[in-house]
Amino acid sequence: MRTVPRLRTVLMLAAAPAVVAVTAAVLTAGHRTLYADRHRIELAPRSRRSCPDCRGAGGWWTSGPFPEMEACGCWSNRRTLRLPLFHAAWPDEPPF
Repeated sequence: MRTVPRLRTVLMLAAAPAVVAVTAAVLTAGHRTLYADRHRIELAPRSRRSCPDCRGAGGWWTSGPFPEMEACGCWSNRRTLRLPLFHAAWPDEPPF
C-alpha cells in the first residue's frame, strides 16, 4: 500500500514545472506581479508596456516647484489582491 503515496508524490513533482509555467504565463498576460512572503501572498497590478499614455513607465512627473509622480490608469485603477497568511510566532522571535 506504500505505492500509492509514492506514486502521488511522483505525479505531484512531475506536474510542478507545468503549474509554474502556467502561473507565469497567466501573470504575464494579466499584467500582474506576484509577491509572497510568510505574512501574505499579493497579486499587484503593473504598468502595461503598450499603454499609449505612460508607455510602460507607470506614470509621469507633474510640473511645478514640488514635482510629484502622477500614476497612470493602466495600473493604478486596478485592484491589488492580497491574501494574509496565518502568522504563528516562532519561539525565538519577539512578539512585536
